[in-house]
Amino acid sequence: MQEKFIIAADEMAMFCRLQMNVKKGLPISSSEMGVLIYIQKHDEAITPLMISNFFQIAKPSVTAMINELVKKGYLVKVPSATDGRSYIVSITEKGQELVASAHEEYFKTIAVLEDKMGAKDFNSLIALIQKANIILSEERK
Repeated sequence: MQEKFIIAADEMAMFCRLQMNVKKGLPISSSEMGVLIYIQKHDEAITPLMISNFFQIAKPSVTAMINELVKKGYLVKVPSATDGRSYIVSITEKGQELVASAHEEYFKTIAVLEDKMGAKDFNSLIALIQKANIILSEERK
């Protein structure tokens, strides 16, 4: 039983490392890229609390990422019209360009998986990943 878990852990670690290699050469961390993608794909105003809740990370960590992304010119902070202490974040043109270039590389990898696995196995993989994400999210609560 323990050997099965070791093999599973090794395989998941390898999959993650192979995916990490896709993102090499980016001027920001993968966590910061996640924040940019999250903001870019939503039409609504995004607050630090929304990012914290979505990624299930502490608000101070989100604040640090936002500040770094603002400093690098990928985000701007827009003060709240109703509460002077809060703000929303918006992605800049530079941020949009970075997300677009990263998506191209990322989607190439996904397309290779679907092509080589076949649609049926690829869809099964995605369904199992979604199921695993739900289980692990519930365990974190």
